[in-house]
Amino acid sequence: QVLLVESGGGLVQPGGSLRLTCRAPRTITSVFNGHTMGWYRQAAGKQRELVASITGGRITKYADSVNGRFTISRDNSQKKVYLQMNSLRPEDTAIYYCNANQNGVDSWGQGTQVTVSQ
Repeated sequence: QVLLVESGGGLVQPGGSLRLTCRAPRTITSVFNGHTMGWYRQAAGKQRELVASITGGRITKYADSVNGRFTISRDNSQKKVYLQMNSLRPEDTAIYYCNANQNGVDSWGQGTQVTVSQ
């Protein structure tokens, strides 16, 4: 299990931007590098869904709903993963969770709230 700590959520107007950060403070770099990192979100009354993921080799995948607006990246030396969110919409409102996966074993952060509203 990997301890994950998210930050960067908040309230933003439609069309605005936010950057989420997830760090793994207790994981050594080589172990972090071996994990696929992802951002998931869960809106009220809905199931948790994958937003974006990035492998240790920086292969990325995006949900269709965010493709072209969100960018996932990672800094392996800092043991951090980022989610840059642009052109935010009200439907992006959710709790965003950081995920680390290696060989089918998942670790989750505590979540950070993102609210897109006037």
